[in-house]
Amino acid sequence: MKLIVGLGNPGKEYENTRHNIGFMVIDRIKDKLNINTSKKGFHGLYSKFKYKGEDVILLQPHTYMNKSGISVREIADYFQVKLEDIVVIFDDLDLEVGKLRLREKGGHGGHNGIRDIISHLSTNEFKRIRIGIGKNQLIDSVNYVLGKFSKEESELINQALNKASDAIILYLEENFQAAMNKFNQEIV
Repeated sequence: MKLIVGLGNPGKEYENTRHNIGFMVIDRIKDKLNINTSKKGFHGLYSKFKYKGEDVILLQPHTYMNKSGISVREIADYFQVKLEDIVVIFDDLDLEVGKLRLREKGGHGGHNGIRDIISHLSTNEFKRIRIGIGKNQLIDSVNYVLGKFSKEESELINQALNKASDAIILYLEENFQAAMNKFNQEIV
C-alpha cells in the first residue's frame, strides 16, 4: 500500500496559496487518475483506490500545516503503511519557483509540516517531493507562503503540478528511483 500525502492548510482562505502546493498536487493526481471520491477521516481528506493492483491512499491533512504529523501517523497506523511507502509533497522556499527535488529521506529544512511528520513518525526515512516556491526578501516568510502565486509564477507552478503528479504516477507504475531519475532538476 502506498500513502501519498500533499501538505497544505484547509479552508477557502488558503486555497491556491504557496503553502498549499501539496494539496494542489493531490488534486492534480486525482484528476489524472480519474479519482472522484474523497472521504473525511484521519484528520484529513483522503481517497483510497487500487492502481495497477496496489492499494493507494491520497491524503490532504486538515490539521493545518504545523500539525500534519497527526494525520499522517493516524492513517499510516490504521492502514499499516510501511515508512518506505510514504511520499510527502510540500512547498520549499529554498528552491526556485516551479523546480522539483525528489528525495528518499532528509531533514525538515525548516519546514514545520515536515518537522511535525518526522516527530510523529519518529524518523526522517520517508520519501518526499519538494516543489520550489522561491523567496521574496521583501516579505516575511509567513506572509509569503500564505500568499498566492503571481501571474508570472502561475505558469511555472502549473508545469510543476503536472511534473509532480506525473512523478507520483511513475512511482506507482515503476518505483521512486525511476521518478527521481526523470524528474529531479538541477538547481541553477
